[in-house]
Amino acid sequence: MKKSTITATFQADIKKVWEVVTNNNRYEWRSDLSKIDVSADENSFTEYTKDNFSTKFRITLKKPYERYEFDMINKNMNGHWIGVFSSVNNNGTKIEFIEEVSLNNPIMNLFAGLYLKKQQSLYIADLKKELGE
Repeated sequence: MKKSTITATFQADIKKVWEVVTNNNRYEWRSDLSKIDVSADENSFTEYTKDNFSTKFRITLKKPYERYEFDMINKNMNGHWIGVFSSVNNNGTKIEFIEEVSLNNPIMNLFAGLYLKKQQSLYIADLKKELGE
C-alpha cells in the first residue's frame, strides 16, 4: 500500500470546513470533478473526473467536526481515506488527510506516491479557494 498525508490550516471555523468537505451533493468547487452521484442513504457516492473516470466511495465513519473516513475503489486501485479535523488559532481549523491505496498494476505503484501528493495538493488548493482563503 502507498500512503500519503497532507495537513493544512484554514482561517474558517471547523463547522464550515466540515460542511464543505463532507457535503457530497456540492462538488462544483472541486476542479478535478465533473459530477458526483450520491446514494439515497448518503452512505456511498461515486465521483467522476473531467474525463469521466469513476471512483466509488463507501463512508465508514462520520463523526461530526472530528473524523471522516471512507473506503474507495476503482478499476486501478482500492484504498481508505481518513480526514481528521481540529479547531485551532481563534476559531480556525486544521485538517489532516491520510490516504492509503493499493494499486492493481505494479508499474503504476511506482508513481502512486507522487500522484497522491499531487491530488491532495489540488484538493487543498480548491478547498482554500472555496473557503475564500
